[in-house]
Amino acid sequence: MIALLRLPLSLLLAATVLAGCKSADRVMFQTPNHRLSSQLPPLEITVDNGPMAFTEGALPDDPLRVFRQEVGQNLMEAADTSRYGYVKLLVKQAEVTRTGRFFQGVQMVTMMVPSLLGLPVEYYRTNVQAEVQILNAHNDVIGTFSGAGRSKVRVAMYHGYSQANAPRLADMQALRLALDQIRPQLEASADTLRQQLLATGPLQEDSVDTNTSSGQ
Repeated sequence: MIALLRLPLSLLLAATVLAGCKSADRVMFQTPNHRLSSQLPPLEITVDNGPMAFTEGALPDDPLRVFRQEVGQNLMEAADTSRYGYVKLLVKQAEVTRTGRFFQGVQMVTMMVPSLLGLPVEYYRTNVQAEVQILNAHNDVIGTFSGAGRSKVRVAMYHGYSQANAPRLADMQALRLALDQIRPQLEASADTLRQQLLATGPLQEDSVDTNTSSGQ
């Protein structure tokens, strides 16, 4: 009888633990303030989610939201009616692993008591390879910049995140770290990119792609 009760009791305790985790909302989309010394002119923002479209964490619009914040806050002048090309994010690789099976075994054997003490249940890790392309109004690529990010998010009470939020947060943290690597590369080329974009001129209205996000 005790053995039969152990699993449902453990699941009940697990649900209680995971409901008491930290909120991921405040950290999911925080953007560091590191503006380029030479701001790029207004650009259309496009995103290709690539393999991140198939992870269990990120929602379809999450990469676009992160990239829009990065571009608007750090890379680009305030937008007006003209656009001078495109800035495109391509997620080239997104690999997710879950570690900590040992912790899960201990939790189950001890009826989830370690979780109540703040010990982790498991970890989500996401490795991301991302690329940012700058294209002029003729759709020519004039700059390509690559970065990598690796996140580690724990599922735990008090000092961790819930089972529902952890994989999504791991994806977004890894993408943010990849963008952090790309930003200094853009800084080194920003003045040249700006001059090239302005020299080519603005986009024609009929050439603007209104679909700014792709899950492919």
